[in-house]
Parts: sequence; C-alpha cells; structure tokens
Amino acid sequence: MIRPILCIVLLAAVLLTTGCWDRTEINDLAFDMGTAFDLTEKGELQASIQIALPQQAGMTGGNNQKDKFFVLTASGKNHIELQKQLQKKLSRQLFTSHRGVIFISERLARRGLDDVLDVFTHDPHNRLRTYIMVVKDQDAKNIVQVRYPFEEGPSEAVRAAESMGGQLSVTLRDFFIAASSEGASPVTAVIQPEIPDGNIEREMFRFTGAAVFKGLKLAGFLNEKETDGLLWLTGRMGHSRITAALPEGYGNVGMVLIGAQRKITFIGGGSKVKFNVRLTGEGDLFENNTSLDVSKMQNLRIAQKALEREVEKQVRDCLFKIQKQYQSDVAGFGGVLYRSQPRKWKQIKNKWDKVFPEAEITVTVKLNLRDTGVAGPPLQLKKREIVN
Repeated sequence: MIRPILCIVLLAAVLLTTGCWDRTEINDLAFDMGTAFDLTEKGELQASIQIALPQQAGMTGGNNQKDKFFVLTASGKNHIELQKQLQKKLSRQLFTSHRGVIFISERLARRGLDDVLDVFTHDPHNRLRTYIMVVKDQDAKNIVQVRYPFEEGPSEAVRAAESMGGQLSVTLRDFFIAASSEGASPVTAVIQPEIPDGNIEREMFRFTGAAVFKGLKLAGFLNEKETDGLLWLTGRMGHSRITAALPEGYGNVGMVLIGAQRKITFIGGGSKVKFNVRLTGEGDLFENNTSLDVSKMQNLRIAQKALEREVEKQVRDCLFKIQKQYQSDVAGFGGVLYRSQPRKWKQIKNKWDKVFPEAEITVTVKLNLRDTGVAGPPLQLKKREIVN
C-alpha cells in the first residue's frame, strides 16, 4: 500500500516541478566591463561600453590585447534611449551586472549628474559596489579604449588598482550615501589617460587626485598630496608612503605608513563652529637621504617631526581647498556635528554651506617610527660626515 502512494507523490512532484524555461545561457550575453559617460555638443548623454570578447576555443597565451574587448558608443536623452541604441548594435543581451567601473567626463560632471545616476538605483542589474570616478581634461570614452597590458581591459585594471588601496576609492554606494547624508558632500577619484613619450601604443592611465562635488555638480579637483590630506581627514588613510624634507636643505626622509587613525572632535562654546582633528599613525623609516644617524633617538625625532609637518601640510592644504575655494564639506565635518550635537546641528544645518567655510579647524599630528632599518647612519657617508 505504501509503495503505490509513494509513486503517486513522486509523480506529482515531477509534474509540478518547473524547469529552467526562461534561462539565459552565458553565450547569449554581452558582458559590460566598464561604462564611460560623456556629454555631446547637443547636450545629450553619450555612453561608451567596454564589451568583453569571449576567448577563442583552443587558444593559449600570446593572443593580441586588441582581441580581449571592443567598445560601443551611443547617444540619447536618457539611459532608456542609450540602452535601446546600444542593444541594437549587439547580437547578444547586454549584461551590466559584471560592470566594475563607471567613468564620468569632467564636462558632464560640471554640468551635474542628476539625470545620470538615477538609473543605478532602479535597475537591479546595477551593482552599488561599482567604482565611480571622474576623467579629467578628456572624454571619458578615452579611458575604456586604453589597451592596458596586464588585465583583460582598462576597466578591470582600474577595478583591481582601486581594490588594492593606497588611493581614494569610491563606489556608487559611497557616492549615494555622501550625497544624501546630513553635513556631507560626495567625492570621487580622478583618472587620466597617459601616453609615455607620445607613443599611443603604450597608452596607460594614472590616478591624479580627487574630484570634489557640491551637491551633484563637480566643484573642482584636489591634487595628489591634497587627496592624501583628504584620506587622513576621512579616516581612509591606510598603507601609504610619506616623504618629508628636513629644514634648511638637510635632505629628506621617507616612511612607509602601515596604520593610521583620526579623531574629529567638535569644540562647543562661542559663536564660531570649531573642530579639532587629531591624526595618529605608525610605520617604518624607509629612506634616509640625510647625514643623520637615525639610530640615535634625538635624530629619529628630527625625522619624525619633519614627517609630521608634511602630513599636517597635506591636511591644511586640503582644508583650504574644500573650505575656502570649493566650500564643500567632503570631509564630513557636518556629519560629526550632526552625530555629536544634534541640537546644534538642527540650528545651523540650513546654512551649513556658509558656516563650514568659516569654521575653525585645528590639526595635530603624531607619528610613531617603529623601525629604522638595518643601518642607522647612511652607509655611503664617511664617519666625519655623519651627524650623531
């Protein structure tokens, strides 16, 4: 009796189980590795997508870099038109879930990103972990056309470089959080194509600082040292290298930073808004281009003070740019005030754009050099030339 009932149950399960009737095979997809957005002369959006090419069956090493991807470009009033025009050029379904980077041209960023970013919050195929960055001085499509030698394409190379750390890296999620948060503005990394010795065949790219936004419009740029200052201010500074000159032309020293912390404190009282920024870090002395014997504690302190002054200068230069020039709180001081003094923030949040440029911010830096290497004095100097 049990066996017939079991057979009926199994038969019913087979009949009710659905198959993969709506599956999409990988061979039917066109993988978008990276997308570049530009602004045309007519004021329309232009999208250039980098499509990965499938590897030829049976092919081994030595295949040409040009065979790894190709670029398609289309223009339209919005993303719907862009997707429609791009799909007309493809024999496979465009698949954006593997996209690693979004590039925005400087011209488009200065106009504003209101009609560029909305689609990334609605389409579930768009990942919020996708990196976003601004291409300075050139069209963004130039980046996705770079023939980068190490990776499958420039978008993969940028994604890999961003994930390694050492420079500012911002995802769509980070950008949206900053844009919608109390007392904060978005910031992205900046990238530029680079052609060594004018040889187009050796075209590369390099990260050149940060793009500061005010609202959703690009306000301006920070150079590489000012961007290091921003990384300190935002608590993103991790493994890095710092070079500092000693006073009166006595050479320079360099350290490898292996850890850093920052603490921003709101100082109450008075009519002006005041903050104290305390930065600490530790690392190893990596280079000593001076005559100092850094195995001596007094000389090590001289090198350490020079490095602390350099970090403080980077931070102060960054503060001058974002406070006085761009008047955009990309470091999140308003967020600190909002979390620590919500009543005070409620009083001034509507005029924060005017309050932040006038805020008084003090900066203190303390670095700890743990190791000076295997030699104290420079080995190439004579004994009489070494300062003990």
